[in-house]
Amino acid sequence: MSATVETLTAPVTFTEGAVKELYKLREQQEIADDFGLRVGVEGGGCSGMNYVLGFDQKKDGDQEYFIEGIKVFMHKAHGLYLAGMQIDFQDGLNARGFTFNNPNAASTCGCGTSFSV
Repeated sequence: MSATVETLTAPVTFTEGAVKELYKLREQQEIADDFGLRVGVEGGGCSGMNYVLGFDQKKDGDQEYFIEGIKVFMHKAHGLYLAGMQIDFQDGLNARGFTFNNPNAASTCGCGTSFSV
């Protein structure tokens, strides 16, 4: 009898800048190995939905991915809203922080963390 291993294709990608910043944050905050990066959505914000991005433990209903060596948790239902999204990190004079390039967003607000579909 052999075990079947399912390999899931991650619905999101990270730029090189985002990967570097995530590794840096993980080290600075001394994040434990059983934590992963939670990527998702939640209701709220000026456009109707907010992005969720932060280190967390795996929960029921989560799918687990490894993207650029980073363990990522995402609830199954959130893939519908985030498929094809690219997460970047900007470190410029006018903006500093993570940005979300979501091809599923019909509109976004000025802050860039809220969207509608």
